[in-house]
Amino acid sequence: MGLPDHYLADGERVVLSFHPHWKRLILPVLALIVVLAAAVAAFIFIPGDYEYAGYARGAVAVVAFVALVLWTIVPYLRWVTTSYTLTSHRFAISTGVLNKSEDDIPLAKVSSVSSDQRLLERILGCGTLRVESASEKGDIDYRDIPQIQRVRHELFRLVEDAADGNIDGE
Repeated sequence: MGLPDHYLADGERVVLSFHPHWKRLILPVLALIVVLAAAVAAFIFIPGDYEYAGYARGAVAVVAFVALVLWTIVPYLRWVTTSYTLTSHRFAISTGVLNKSEDDIPLAKVSSVSSDQRLLERILGCGTLRVESASEKGDIDYRDIPQIQRVRHELFRLVEDAADGNIDGE
């Protein structure tokens, strides 16, 4: 997870590396349970002496497989292939299952760091991180950041260190 060592610049070190909060997996897990339960129920209720029972069970299996891929496997792959890495020099975001997208925000370009948490997110310990940068992207919101207060604190500390010319955080 995060940046491999050969992607780091000289003197750069990884401070935090994490995936989005696990709450993104709640709906895919519920979908898994519902689809499997529906498929099992369909298999049970298709009469064995029905002339087209084999075709009906095959159709149920195909529909269940497609539903599992779309509602469970794809969201899980999106979650597992999304990573956030905070280093002493940058905030790196990597996303994508088949197509990879990587975004690096140099800490020297970050002008403001803030967070937002709704009630449920406060209970779960996650939230939205807003990073304002002097780049062409401007304000960027990153949703479902785990341990949002810790991440925000570390990012702010590293931005302050970069502004002071102390990019190693020592």
